Amino acid sequence: MKAKQNNSLLTLTTLLIAMLMFALVGCSGQQSSSEPTTSEPTNTETTESEKATNEYPIVIKHAFGETVIEEKPERIATISWANHDVVLALDVVPVGFSAANYGIQDDSGMLPWTAEKLKELGEDNPNIFQDTDGLDFEAISDTNPDVILAAYSGITQEDYDTLSQIAPVVAFETGPWVTSWRDQIKFNSMGMGMEEEGKQLIADTEKLIQDKANEHSEIKGKKAAFAMINATDLSKFYVYTPADPRGEFLGELGMEYPESLMSHIADPNSFYIELSAENADALNDVEVLISYGDENTLEALQADPILGQVPAIQRGSVAIIGDNTPLAAAGNPNPLSIEYTIDEYLNLISEAASKSK
Repeated sequence: MKAKQNNSLLTLTTLLIAMLMFALVGCSGQQSSSEPTTSEPTNTETTESEKATNEYPIVIKHAFGETVIEEKPERIATISWANHDVVLALDVVPVGFSAANYGIQDDSGMLPWTAEKLKELGEDNPNIFQDTDGLDFEAISDTNPDVILAAYSGITQEDYDTLSQIAPVVAFETGPWVTSWRDQIKFNSMGMGMEEEGKQLIADTEKLIQDKANEHSEIKGKKAAFAMINATDLSKFYVYTPADPRGEFLGELGMEYPESLMSHIADPNSFYIELSAENADALNDVEVLISYGDENTLEALQADPILGQVPAIQRGSVAIIGDNTPLAAAGNPNPLSIEYTIDEYLNLISEAASKSK
């Protein structure tokens, strides 16, 4: 089934920039269907969820215009990062989804929480698009999708136009690579005709985050920043902004974004800022620093004559997330990755926070 597309031209940051940032970093609860079962075939009562879901057409506005879903999609394809995990968290197996290109530990093309959920749903042969070097439009088309979900992605206008010839496309609301985990669920569930189930998934995930964060009161109120610092080139570094899911998630854990960094954010929609080592004092207010790296990263930072003077680095209040690991990939959170990694993540942050006293 296809849907009407009303497109508006909008120039956005290119996919190249977004993928560059993934290269820099090296790259839920289960919700059952709300449809009731009944032994009375003549019963015409419906739940509020059913009423909302059955009100078609559904119109979804996004950065490229709007997408109209004429009826509930049965065949759901997803592209790019994390969108398939939202679908799986809603107990639906996509007819095709993009291979993970960062943090995977084998040749499956799947992060562990994806593989675990697929096994739970009884799917042992998922259809995975090998689109690391660009979208495989032919493979996507071959799945004969009713809708293509791309709420968290870096697709361009050209990509969107091509995909729209295959099926209705649910794109990001404002810009590439800045869709929060909540909006990933919101927009993708709308595209699935499962908005009410999506709202429940958001509520369940929020409760999980709050419950876990409450177990670590020592991090509450700490000024924290998520950075990407390359130990082999300390002439510059990158810090993710609150617009990026990584920066935003720290706030959800009860931490605060430092004002000293806020003053360096020229574009509120940008997902990162780049600073030279000479601007290392922008990190002086940071009490806990999170960064990708390995067992040698902190030592290299502390030995640097400039970055080594940053208080958090000097005292070792740095949570180093192993580069190209599942936890690193979970830095861009979604409902499945949050549930799978939140304990490990909070333990790392808690250990770093203990050195900030």
